[in-house]
Amino acid sequence: MSVQRIASRYSKSLINLAQELNKLEEVKEDMKTFAAALESRDLYLLFKSPIVKAQKKAEIVKAIFDGKLGELTMNFILLLVKKGREPYFPEVVHEFLEQNKTLDHVTSIKITTAEKVDDAALEAIKAEFLKSGNTDDNIEVETAIDPELIGGFVVEFGDRLYDASVRHKLANLKKEFVGNHYTSQVNAR
Repeated sequence: MSVQRIASRYSKSLINLAQELNKLEEVKEDMKTFAAALESRDLYLLFKSPIVKAQKKAEIVKAIFDGKLGELTMNFILLLVKKGREPYFPEVVHEFLEQNKTLDHVTSIKITTAEKVDDAALEAIKAEFLKSGNTDDNIEVETAIDPELIGGFVVEFGDRLYDASVRHKLANLKKEFVGNHYTSQVNAR
């Protein structure tokens, strides 16, 4: 079974149980805390390690997170350790948070620009996406800077990409000139 499928199934199960128990917001905050902890290389490698036994991993989880995570989240994490699914923690947490965004009608978009963009420009782009009807009611914006874009911007959301960068326009222009047979005849005269 693929990692994506495993992560999706466990995440969906946790979301369904948390909804039944009216603890979805609590579990969401717990999963954000757990995701931040997984950024520790040592903890990440511990969970990926086939050498460390499940019982020892469970003891470490209890020592680190007892009192910091709710009972439902702790039991879920310990269940994954017991089932040998702890190497997939990063994927499960990511999938849980993504599925939760879908429930909350949140669309994540990533805007990459050549230089830092002011908040007014970001709000204008966000407003255009809201008007387009291609996004949910709420938009979560992530920004990145890539000087190689030269100018303009690139927007990614879902499986879509809108490239309005100068680099992209120059590449298209180059393709047109390479395929243009008339320019070589003009140069020959």
